[in-house]
Amino acid sequence: MSSTNGKDMASLYHLAPLTPRDDSTVPMARQQGRVLAKVTNYNALRRDIGVKAIGRVMQDMAARLRVAMPDAEVEPVGRDVIEVAFSIAEPAALAQIVVKCRAICGVPIQVDRISCLPKMAIAGACAPADGDSTLLIERAEAALTDAEAAAAPRTRPAGAVEETVVAEVDRALDRGEMVLHYQPKVHIRRQAIDCVEALVRWQHPQRGLVLPGHFIPATERAQRMERLTLWTIAQSIVDQRALRTQGHDVRIFINISGHLLADAEFVRLACACIAAAPDARLGFEVTETSVIRDPDAAITHLREFDRIGVRISIDDYGAGLSSLAYLKQLPACELKIDKLFITQLTSSNRDPLIVRSTIDLAHALDMEVVAEGVETQAALALLSVMGCDMAQGYFISPALALTPLAAFLAAEQHRQATQDVRGSFTRRAAGWKRG
Repeated sequence: MSSTNGKDMASLYHLAPLTPRDDSTVPMARQQGRVLAKVTNYNALRRDIGVKAIGRVMQDMAARLRVAMPDAEVEPVGRDVIEVAFSIAEPAALAQIVVKCRAICGVPIQVDRISCLPKMAIAGACAPADGDSTLLIERAEAALTDAEAAAAPRTRPAGAVEETVVAEVDRALDRGEMVLHYQPKVHIRRQAIDCVEALVRWQHPQRGLVLPGHFIPATERAQRMERLTLWTIAQSIVDQRALRTQGHDVRIFINISGHLLADAEFVRLACACIAAAPDARLGFEVTETSVIRDPDAAITHLREFDRIGVRISIDDYGAGLSSLAYLKQLPACELKIDKLFITQLTSSNRDPLIVRSTIDLAHALDMEVVAEGVETQAALALLSVMGCDMAQGYFISPALALTPLAAFLAAEQHRQATQDVRGSFTRRAAGWKRG
């Protein structure tokens, strides 16, 4: 996601320099060329904006390339790659076309009022027009592989860069530019929404709505999440009260960064903020990895949060080094199965087995199970048959600002998504049901 100016784009998005692969033995012959443009952070974007929105991003990018290069043939050749086929007079023109493609793909794309600027690797090749087209494609793919390798960061960004991001976040908080959006979690059997997850957005006056992928990772690496998290807690309480006046009493879950769990001062301030609002109904989502960093301090502090009524949810379960030794010690009432297992639930043979066994384990530990990343009716139906308690994802609803969330809850729009979820899955059931 972008919230950067043009001069920083090359370093932030790692647009790789291209050394064209050409056949110079026939320099004056008409050349056929291929340029491949790949979104290198496709999976991350899909998680942030959903499968439908990332599809629109790819369509928009292809449409822009077609308009800018009407003599070329522009087609998607995969979910994250667009191919541009063209004819040129000489191999030297290839570099100019690559530069043009970079410029076109380097313009932000607006999707649902969110400004997206995917990270790109762009490369190409050319060969005589009467040559082997298969060889040309192989050369273009090899060039793209080189471009991706050049785009991948070799070292962690300099501390000064992360300090700059943290300073920008602080200024955004001072100016009131940070906002919260909320993604509902629907209880599958009761077809009710009892809780939502708070997700931070940056409403930049020039860049539009910036998603957290641009500023949260750097702020976490700098271990400077305290102020933003305390603001999120306070703002969630304010928004929760506003929803309650409209008849919607939902618990709000907030993501807690790993290093904060071991920070006694943060815990003291967070508890004080919550204690000052006895009507608050909050939950904290934490990862097992964050507990493993300093288990004694993390478990002690989680129990303190539990004592004042904050519900604890284990986030991204299965994505890291899941440990039953820690899981049984945590005062958690909810376990969220990582979207990695949910997005391919109906197309994989192993993922349903993992999901079903995780649901059984969580229920044995007296925890409810949330499946995040639900994007299809089929996945929701299969989760229902497996006994999953709650679902969260774009099929239910994207993250919504406060006013649209209130309208969504009032209209009970989630009921349409959850009706008839126990569709027929007898053909696939044999793959994960026990005998």
